[in-house]
Amino acid sequence: MSLNADISKSTSFTEEQIAGYVIDATKEVFSTMVMMDIADQFPLKEPVSRFKCSITGMVGFAGTYSGVISIHCPVDLALKVTSNMLGIECDEVNDDLNDAIGEIANMLGGSVKQVLSKGGLDVKLSIPTVISGEDYTVNSLSDNDCVVVPFTIEEFTLLVGLTLKKED
Repeated sequence: MSLNADISKSTSFTEEQIAGYVIDATKEVFSTMVMMDIADQFPLKEPVSRFKCSITGMVGFAGTYSGVISIHCPVDLALKVTSNMLGIECDEVNDDLNDAIGEIANMLGGSVKQVLSKGGLDVKLSIPTVISGEDYTVNSLSDNDCVVVPFTIEEFTLLVGLTLKKED
């Protein structure tokens, strides 16, 4: 797989491009690995930084592009996602839940990496980081190209965010 020519020439991304990467990656991961129907909505105008009763999985990019892809999920939905993905009943925040959300973040990162990289050699992914809590804040300290796309599953909404910057 080679680098998308439009991406290779660009030093920044349009919101539509970034949203497209997020939507495509998220729908693919949820249909193939989680076996749940997921519907995308319009990207948010402003990023969300405060979460309540949620779990967040993040993977960083480094190399030709730097940034972070993150999934922010209410705990009740994360329990259902984990149960579906692992084929076991998950009814509490535990290592299985953390591993599942971390792995989803990792798969999302891998999908976006494939679009951005030259056969995967010029963009590296970090290991997933997972945080959860009753009330926490996640802030980005950059002015990179960023988009946050809400997705719905049943009565729940989860957010997937992608922040990218092309390095010089």
